[in-house]
Amino acid sequence: MYGVSPQAYDRAITVFSPDGRLFQVEYAKEAVKRGATAIGIAVKEGVTLVAFKSIHSPLVVTDSLKKIFEIDEHICVTASGLIADARRLVDIARVDAQKHRITYNEAPSVDIIARGVCDLMQVYTQYGGIRPFGVSLLIAGVDKEGPKLFEAEPSGAMTAYKADSIGIHKKEVDEILEKKYSEKLSLKEAILLAIKALKETHEEKLTPESMEISFVTTKEKKCVYLSDKEIAKYLK
Repeated sequence: MYGVSPQAYDRAITVFSPDGRLFQVEYAKEAVKRGATAIGIAVKEGVTLVAFKSIHSPLVVTDSLKKIFEIDEHICVTASGLIADARRLVDIARVDAQKHRITYNEAPSVDIIARGVCDLMQVYTQYGGIRPFGVSLLIAGVDKEGPKLFEAEPSGAMTAYKADSIGIHKKEVDEILEKKYSEKLSLKEAILLAIKALKETHEEKLTPESMEISFVTTKEKKCVYLSDKEIAKYLK
């Protein structure tokens, strides 16, 4: 009899298993689950991203372990999984944002940037000789319609959230967010909620050097990055 060996389902991105699964995409999701936790929360005042950085050695220059990236002045992104893959997607998204500004003479909406990233990630699940991106992104920003938060998965799936997390402690953090989240929260309270969720799910002590916090307000519509001193105040 002719057929596909069980190993081929594991190795080939273009071959479905008999039960309709793409194992390479599922393996990419496992890479995300091993990544450091990142949280996004959208409220009426704006949207915030809070990311934890795993510092594996005291010799590491912490500023080199960047976890939050600016796509456009009103859109920022954090990632969990293979950060090298994330940087590649960020570079492409930045170019798309500039192309949109040049073509239409207006800032791109968060939806357009998120959809463009997810379309590219989906293409990498279709063809032989390539692998899926081993990273999930939280894409946050404020446009004409208000604060928005999207998750982009390795499969290319795009989902909008009010609050969401990615990374190793996603399940536990999501449970905390489901209990504590409210649209009535202020932006400061949203940041404190994200920090609380990290504190309750991480054994390591949180320090300003091991965290990155960014937010976009509905008034300014610009990405703001908190300094170590400002993060220290939130931790207290």
